[in-house]
Amino acid sequence: MTNRFVLLVVAKAPVPGLAKTRLCPPATPAQAAQIAAAALLDTLDAVCAVPGAAPVVAMTGDLGAAALATEIGLALRRVTMIPQRGWDFGARLANAHADAAAVHAGLPILQIGMDTPQVTPESLAAAAAPVVHGGDDSVLGPAEDGGWWALGLADPRHAQALAGVPMSRDDTGERTLRALTACGLRPRQAARLSDVDTMADARAVAATCPDGRFARAVAAVAGRAVA
Repeated sequence: MTNRFVLLVVAKAPVPGLAKTRLCPPATPAQAAQIAAAALLDTLDAVCAVPGAAPVVAMTGDLGAAALATEIGLALRRVTMIPQRGWDFGARLANAHADAAAVHAGLPILQIGMDTPQVTPESLAAAAAPVVHGGDDSVLGPAEDGGWWALGLADPRHAQALAGVPMSRDDTGERTLRALTACGLRPRQAARLSDVDTMADARAVAATCPDGRFARAVAAVAGRAVA
């Protein structure tokens, strides 16, 4: 099937002590890294199953020291890997769009992170549809915490607007929307999702995708078995 758009995942190697530290406690650093690794793997499964999508992962961190390193390495064989670059997270996001566009010239991009393991091939295709099929110039998927979980751009050059947006704040979504609008874009809103920052978030998200690796990793923190 001909690629219709790029599905870009911006990810961080799930290294114990560096990944998902806000889950500790009750999780240990090793358990938090296992949860992050499971989230990445479930996300990659969904991304790689979206018809017409060219999967690209912009990665930072030491994969050799990551939890579930072997399994992640095998999963990454299914995607195009690019390194993250930039002085802060906003710049790294903007550069990831530019670098993904250099690999797949002329295609719109839907960018997500690794903190929404409840995504499915269907929900990702729906989020991308306005910039792939609908004639819209952009899509922004709001997150429950005030940030955003997905950004779709018909022209990836507009991702440069992200370089001036403070990330990981409760007004990041609003600021991103203003930055996109200032570029002349009219973002369509995608579905609102919860991303995973705290253990309460993790439990709530796990309940929506109980059959995945992520739910099993979250349940392991409480010592509960998952059927």
